[in-house]
Amino acid sequence: MTHPFLTSDFHIRWSTLKADAIHSDISSALEQATAAIDSFLTQDRGRMTFESVVLDLDETTRPLNEAWGLVNHLDALCNNPALREAQNAMLPAVSAFFAKIPLNPHIWDLLLTYSKTDEAKALTGIRRRALDETMESFRQHGAELHPDKKSRLEQIESELSKITQKYSENVLDSTNAWDLIIDDPSRLKGLPQSAIDAARQEAEAKNLGTPEAPHFRFTLKAPSLIPVLEYLEDEDIRQQVWQASTRIGNSETHDNTPLVWQILALRHEKAHLLGQEHFADQVLQQRMARTGRAALKFIDDLHERIRPAFEKETIQLQEFRADAQHRAPDLFEPWQVAFWAEKQRRAEYDFDPEELRPWFPLDQVLAGMFHLAERVFNLSITPRDTVLISPETDPLPSVSTRPNDEGPVEVWHPSVKFYEVRNEKGTHIGSFYADWHPRDSKRGGAWMNYLKMGLPPANGEDRRLHLGLICGNMTPPLDGKPALLTHDEVCTVFHEFGHLLHQLCGNVEIPSLNGVSVYWDFVELPSQIMENFCWERESLDLFARHFESGDPVPSRLFKKLIAARNFRSASAMMRQLAFGKLDLELHMNPPSEASQDLDALSRRLLTGYLMPLKTEPPTLLRRFGHLFSNPVGYAAGYYSYKWAEVLDADAFTRFQKEGILNPQVGRDFRDKILSRGNSEDPAQLFRDFMGRDPEPLALLIRSGLA
Repeated sequence: MTHPFLTSDFHIRWSTLKADAIHSDISSALEQATAAIDSFLTQDRGRMTFESVVLDLDETTRPLNEAWGLVNHLDALCNNPALREAQNAMLPAVSAFFAKIPLNPHIWDLLLTYSKTDEAKALTGIRRRALDETMESFRQHGAELHPDKKSRLEQIESELSKITQKYSENVLDSTNAWDLIIDDPSRLKGLPQSAIDAARQEAEAKNLGTPEAPHFRFTLKAPSLIPVLEYLEDEDIRQQVWQASTRIGNSETHDNTPLVWQILALRHEKAHLLGQEHFADQVLQQRMARTGRAALKFIDDLHERIRPAFEKETIQLQEFRADAQHRAPDLFEPWQVAFWAEKQRRAEYDFDPEELRPWFPLDQVLAGMFHLAERVFNLSITPRDTVLISPETDPLPSVSTRPNDEGPVEVWHPSVKFYEVRNEKGTHIGSFYADWHPRDSKRGGAWMNYLKMGLPPANGEDRRLHLGLICGNMTPPLDGKPALLTHDEVCTVFHEFGHLLHQLCGNVEIPSLNGVSVYWDFVELPSQIMENFCWERESLDLFARHFESGDPVPSRLFKKLIAARNFRSASAMMRQLAFGKLDLELHMNPPSEASQDLDALSRRLLTGYLMPLKTEPPTLLRRFGHLFSNPVGYAAGYYSYKWAEVLDADAFTRFQKEGILNPQVGRDFRDKILSRGNSEDPAQLFRDFMGRDPEPLALLIRSGLA
């Protein structure tokens, strides 16, 4: 292919997306986008319409967005030196291009001129909102700035794109730079067999050990790290692993400390240029919270409500260990907390989450989740055959590039799956890729994204299909057995699937208002409401089946799961509140000097939010990708998780009252939330579904804290 990244194929030909094509393809896409904007600006000012202004402006950058989206996608999932070099070479030009759009005086003048026309003044509904949101976005990105300030803003955006990309690379590289090899199985006492098998398989993949004398390799990826900290009896190893995890983004060769200071300073300067007191106020203008003060008040109010329970849980854990060891209560070391909390959970509830793994084989979880989507949301999800094409593939297979083509769909890794989604009429509305297991070239965490934005049919044109993806770093398959997940991992799968449904069900005619293009503190509602189905017996039975017998979860285990659901719930909530508090404080009151101690500053800002420990852990800020791996991302917006959790806890009460699998409630949620994107104020969308405003106590009630 001449320009593989500029493909019009719906099914992406991943094997053609080579690093050496990035420069020419993205350069070409930039030229095309520039030409499209120039053409856009030549329209007759006396004949402007909503279509020629608002819709055509969106369309000018769509090919570039899709091409650059493929580059970013590969960076997240197939990272390698050649790709990284090619991406970083083009990053400044792409960032500068997008930063210039709201700063272009001719585009802004055209928008202003159109906004004063009779047609614009008469707009209502979705079209009114689209124009208002576009105008507001331009203002917030500097459209009304003096030319000198516009120039500086462009520089800031370019610098932020480069620095945040470097931050992300440091996190990935320092994660991959460390491992621990154990050759003595006796040191693995307490570790679940699944974790031992995974560590042995990791070692075998590196040609370490033999069947007679196996070695065990541990890494800083979540499926390896978490079981060690929660179960391993050997405290020396736990300490070693914990200390290694604190050096992610915090080592001599991959130090994110100076980058954090630079990012905070640039964001603060950006906010001042745009006439705001601080970055939080600049970002939150188009969020439900509206201001940093309102978001911080939300965090502080929740903190005060749960602080007594949090302090009580801390004392109870200290006393539990003291009783077990016949000694006086004392502070914990950080590598001891998860271990003793797990012991306490088992003692109080006779429940070990590892017991549930056999009931959560990944393929069965997915099949049951898709069945739930069919019953509740009236959607059908079917797999397509897939193929990985590598340089060694011979002969090259015939692959599908269009939805109706025969043949397999090409993927970027052999474990990746591909699915098609249809509505109740059998209409194909979108497709998605799923990539669930960790590897060195893949960034950590779990996420949903989209490669192509779909649109409903209009003006005689066919529906434009959505193309999305969901990714995670879940427990991989071991020794010929299926991938057996923890319940927490199952909740994560459902969470990301909720984001995906929000995108694929998007049925708004205007791209900028469709799918997950909603206010950031509303976007977590569809994802978090899906997690609730992992806790209800009726829905759990759809996907929780023993990988050998096919039996549902026994009543005794289900009762233990539910009884232990709110174990240390105040501590879990306080951890999330601490992240939100730190985020807002840093972006509302940025430090004046980068010479300050980042760890000491973090501890000071989180007074009353942290469990007292013997050893003060380094701050999470050096590996907090939500805040610093993107020019904006979740910066000044991490509170959104808890904000949306209040909404989801309340919204799910309607399912509980009217039927967990009630298709009418599910259809209402699809029609009034999932399909409507940002076509209406999110507070109104919530009212449309619930018939009232949110009940703030719903989250505390669900968490057993009210």
